[in-house]
Amino acid sequence: MALKQYKPRTPGLRQRKIVNKKGLSKQKRNKSLTVMLRTNSGRNNQGKITVRSRSGGGKRFYRQIDFKRNKNVEGVIKTIEYDPNRGSFISLVYYSDGDKRYIISPQDIKIGDVINTGELVDIKPGNTKQLKDIPVGTNIHNIELKVGKGAQLVRAAGASAVLMGKHETRVIVKLPSGETRYINHNCNATIGVVSNSLKRNEVIGKAGANRWKGWRPKVRGAVMNRCDHPHGGGEGRAPVGLSGPKTPWGKPTLGYKTRSVKKSNKNIVTKRKK
Repeated sequence: MALKQYKPRTPGLRQRKIVNKKGLSKQKRNKSLTVMLRTNSGRNNQGKITVRSRSGGGKRFYRQIDFKRNKNVEGVIKTIEYDPNRGSFISLVYYSDGDKRYIISPQDIKIGDVINTGELVDIKPGNTKQLKDIPVGTNIHNIELKVGKGAQLVRAAGASAVLMGKHETRVIVKLPSGETRYINHNCNATIGVVSNSLKRNEVIGKAGANRWKGWRPKVRGAVMNRCDHPHGGGEGRAPVGLSGPKTPWGKPTLGYKTRSVKKSNKNIVTKRKK
């Protein structure tokens, strides 16, 4: 895959760059594995706005992804598709027992490749094994935090973690954020790197591209009235006038640590970079 650039026919297209999707499958989505997504414009069940700057956007169908990867039979990659709900590509897998499932597509996987899950499967992209059966130094993604719950870590486009070591009933994994943590060695993980690593180099080029995704314009607090934001008010370009920046609800922000001390902290070996 490469980045697609447009001829500068309009100011919005001059800087726009997106991932070229020519190499993806032309086949339509599998209807039995898709569900219609309802848009709520950032409102909860009472009609109150809980997420600001959300509204509109294109119609989307959610593809039900198999994050558990608990089928111990061979599967064949039939398609590699674009998914509007995530940055990575997805693959439709036909299993030998007749079942069909979508999975997160690993990098360098091709249509017709065979994937499997189990203790004795090969170390190759797309195969899923328990962490205790994966060699140290292997790139992995789709990592479980709790046995049988399904993958929760390293699912974004181009992401991968590294298995750093093994210690009794736990393994040490270095995550893309730089955090190093312990994980139960019976948890599943998939070999390889997540597809669509060029996603981070995309340039949307115009504000309308974000409106297609359901994002409305964001307004800075400094240009609001004092009754609407702690940073607002004053004559002209006034400073914040506080000991530090705050959210619209008066809580400290921009660098203020909000992570609570939880039981999960005992599993962290090295904290993340930022």
